[in-house]
Amino acid sequence: MTGKEFSELSQDYYRIEKAISYLEENYLLQPDLDAIAERIHLSKYHFHRLFKRWAGITPIQFQKYLTLDYAKKKLLEGRSVLDTTLETGLSSPGRLHDLFVSFDAVTPGEYKSRGAVLTIEYGYVPTPFGSCLLGITTRGICHLSFHDAETASAPVVLLRKSWPSAELLENSSKAGVILQEIFKPAGWNEAEPFHLYVKGTNFQVKVWKALVSIPAGTMVSYKDVAAYSGSPRSVRAAAGVVAANPVALLIPCHRVITAAGKIHRYRWGAERKRLILAREAFVAARSSGELYETA
Repeated sequence: MTGKEFSELSQDYYRIEKAISYLEENYLLQPDLDAIAERIHLSKYHFHRLFKRWAGITPIQFQKYLTLDYAKKKLLEGRSVLDTTLETGLSSPGRLHDLFVSFDAVTPGEYKSRGAVLTIEYGYVPTPFGSCLLGITTRGICHLSFHDAETASAPVVLLRKSWPSAELLENSSKAGVILQEIFKPAGWNEAEPFHLYVKGTNFQVKVWKALVSIPAGTMVSYKDVAAYSGSPRSVRAAAGVVAANPVALLIPCHRVITAAGKIHRYRWGAERKRLILAREAFVAARSSGELYETA
């Protein structure tokens, strides 16, 4: 996928986000395709084409992945995956994501005591879920966050606050190459995993590693994550760690929802979380042969 295609998908995303927000706010009225398209100032046919270019399926097909019933179904499946992982360890299918993402973690104290200056190259890059900021070190990816036009400067401020002694160098070209690997249609390559460099307490790292074990197309609850991290009573603390995730997507905090199946509490916007989950669910269904696409 070219940089131009990424830019087009990023622009498409913001229109689709508005459409989904309108659909959610007016779900009792069950607005049709004409009403949704009119809301974002497009014809029905233009919106249909735009949506299928972004999602790979039609708005009607996509809508099923946004329902509460679907989320509840995936919660049950996700709990089963984590239970299996606890019993069988790395051989479990539930740990598949581990093969694609590896960790190098330091505690805040260790980072401070080492005293060496860390260089972080960063860049703003368009993605299928809007513009993001990617931060890279020689030891791995240390930051990935989304932003909107009005908050474009906020991610760099947060990056600098998270790594106060680091030297920040803008390198959007390098960031773009890595983002293309993350979003490539063929999927991730087990032989060349993404390496992350994160800073956190032992508990934070345990939670983030638990998140990495959740396969795409699956959802789990905050309670499940706390249990899998070895602290079943620390649900609120685990939720706080999920919310503080420094590397979106690769540490898939978006796959954690409430026990009731509600999708919210995403630091980069609930609608973005909803759309990431739905798109992942569609891709997983297509890969497993459960989905038959229509025009």
